[in-house]
Amino acid sequence: MLTQEYKMKVKDLYGKSNIVLTDTELASIDYADFGLNNIEEEGLNLILYVNNARYCAKEMVLLPNQTCPEHVHPDLQGREGKQETFRCRWGKVYLYTDEPTDVEKHQVLPPQQSCDYYTAKKEIVLEAGEQYTIDPRIKHWFKAGPEGAVISEFSSPSFDEYDVFTNPNIKRDIRDR
Repeated sequence: MLTQEYKMKVKDLYGKSNIVLTDTELASIDYADFGLNNIEEEGLNLILYVNNARYCAKEMVLLPNQTCPEHVHPDLQGREGKQETFRCRWGKVYLYTDEPTDVEKHQVLPPQQSCDYYTAKKEIVLEAGEQYTIDPRIKHWFKAGPEGAVISEFSSPSFDEYDVFTNPNIKRDIRDR
């Protein structure tokens, strides 16, 4: 069960981004703990603006040093996997993909207790105003810097319930509002 303190931390970061959100949107935050019961370390907090047959838009918050676990958006029923653009609105986010890279030095590490489930190595660092597009079928994970991060996601239609996570213990349908 999430504490009110945790929920206030998330809402405070949305506020720091200066993105205007309605009371209804703030009441709809999806606090995803992925069934791991360590949401402060591995989790994601998001507001879904729209998700239809053509496109999807979300506003995501990662608390300080919080990590969204490694996953991939697979092809589904003849439809290409999700392509998504992350735009950092506030703070700093470290994005890791399994795209080819020669660099093995990273500024942040995955969560210690589940580090075996983080295999993507290409590091992309996004500060406020910077963005990066992740192509379909690219394994990725991302982590906030020490102040946290607010990230806008613009994508093709989202079917989060079909995301494939590297960690077999993850259950995406676990949500606590």
